[in-house]
Amino acid sequence: MADIRQISGIAEVIDRYDGFILDLWGVLHDGEQPYPGVPDCLDRMGAAGKTICLLSNAPRRTPGVIEKLDGMGLGRERYHHVMTSGEATYEALRDRDDPWHAALGRRLYHIGPERDIDVFSGLGYQVAATPEDADFVVNTGIVTFGETVADYQPQLDACLAAGLPMICANPDLVVMVGPMLVICAGTLAARYEEMGGDVRQHGKPHAPVYERCFKLLGIADKSRILAVGDSLRTDVAGANAAGIDVALVTAGIHQEELGGAAWGAAVDPVNLRALADASGHMPTYAVPSLRW
Repeated sequence: MADIRQISGIAEVIDRYDGFILDLWGVLHDGEQPYPGVPDCLDRMGAAGKTICLLSNAPRRTPGVIEKLDGMGLGRERYHHVMTSGEATYEALRDRDDPWHAALGRRLYHIGPERDIDVFSGLGYQVAATPEDADFVVNTGIVTFGETVADYQPQLDACLAAGLPMICANPDLVVMVGPMLVICAGTLAARYEEMGGDVRQHGKPHAPVYERCFKLLGIADKSRILAVGDSLRTDVAGANAAGIDVALVTAGIHQEELGGAAWGAAVDPVNLRALADASGHMPTYAVPSLRW
């Protein structure tokens, strides 16, 4: 059983790739500020002539994500393209060009914070006050950091009783916010599926969002594209399915499972391989963080 190649930074493999698909939370920033070394790495990648597409499972449209990055000092000069699960959700609700979405009604119930309403605003949907008055539910995640599935069980019960199909605008189960691990819309969606609910998810690891990134990058040869993310379930699984190489950031959401991997430190190769094998998703490389 071969070890997963551990690299100290992107410089080790920069010449092998022309385009990069980079995760945001857990890779570029922690929800509050960029991780150490990230701005420098992005600048060096750009100076090397590489095309950078940011791909986030953020449950909001790209303008809001760009604005948030600007506020962290990660301006548009440091990357070329952005795609989000929120944007994919918006497009699906706008176009309704497959049987599942076409069958949805025009009244939606929203589970999530007010800041995420751009995934359906302006599309002519009526927002219902209760699940009983809705045709389907849009799940963008928890309202307050620290909330649990139990806090949302009554809403999920009501949605199931009303027979509502669910659109999940963020397939992530958890995300790092500063030092805290916070549940995402994907955790609520997983619970709804366990209960017997009908769920459709947009974003990583699903193929359509990667196809959008490939078009944005404009690179025909997939072997010249590298994804970087911190989740085996979404980032690595999505890259594997899309046929591109992927580097797993070991100091992200799998940090504790990898023995408390510190920024800059290699991890136990046996533990790393065992974790990847257990997930069924195999990274091409492991890197402590997004650094040059």
